[in-house]
Amino acid sequence: MGIHIGTSGWSYDHWQGVLYPYPTPVHDRLGYYVQRFRTVELNSSFYRWPKQATFASWRQRLPEGFQLTVKAPRGLTHAKKLYAPERWMDRISVCWHELLDKRAVLLVQLAPQQVCDYNRLAYFLNQVPHWMRVAVEFRHSSWHNEAIFGLLEQHQAAYCIMSGAHLPCVLRATAPFVYVRLHGPDTEYLYGGSYSETDLRWWADRIREWAGMGKDVYVYFNNDGGGHAVRNAETLRWLLS
Repeated sequence: MGIHIGTSGWSYDHWQGVLYPYPTPVHDRLGYYVQRFRTVELNSSFYRWPKQATFASWRQRLPEGFQLTVKAPRGLTHAKKLYAPERWMDRISVCWHELLDKRAVLLVQLAPQQVCDYNRLAYFLNQVPHWMRVAVEFRHSSWHNEAIFGLLEQHQAAYCIMSGAHLPCVLRATAPFVYVRLHGPDTEYLYGGSYSETDLRWWADRIREWAGMGKDVYVYFNNDGGGHAVRNAETLRWLLS
């Protein structure tokens, strides 16, 4: 059981002077990140799935106890919309093995236009190996129903709890772990703004409740603009310390 707090991604030009000194070569940014955080959500994998050798390299570069969450490729989630997932899951599983004890959660974010399809989600979850932790982020409101929550519970897959503009904040724990994505407090635009200390204290209370239930909790800040994610993650961690 543990509480894992980090950011969505670690390499942003506008984090120079916030997370790493200016100028820091792109290759060296991860080294600065792991000095401050013990987990990260890899988002670049959504656009281009990394090679198997890259996962092996991360396993060697990441310090002991570090947890790497990886976002599933858009080829699976947005192009195929989870249809016929076997080929993608075989590829993901091979890479996931490379991380060994550094692997955290596979994040599956569905497209905002994808409406609820119980059977398709059920088929996909049946293809996920039992040793792989999965969280699913639903952007279309039709997915938020008891049948879907029950399906996730059946497969011990986490419902991704969200905070962000025009996104429902449903505090539902469907797995032995809880997965939270904080996309920013701006009420009009996703990924915008910095959470207030009052906001973060509210989230800290929720995290304590989940941890008190014996669940691992993963929290990632996705409001990267201006380095807000870095500061918010460190403040939340301080509030929980």
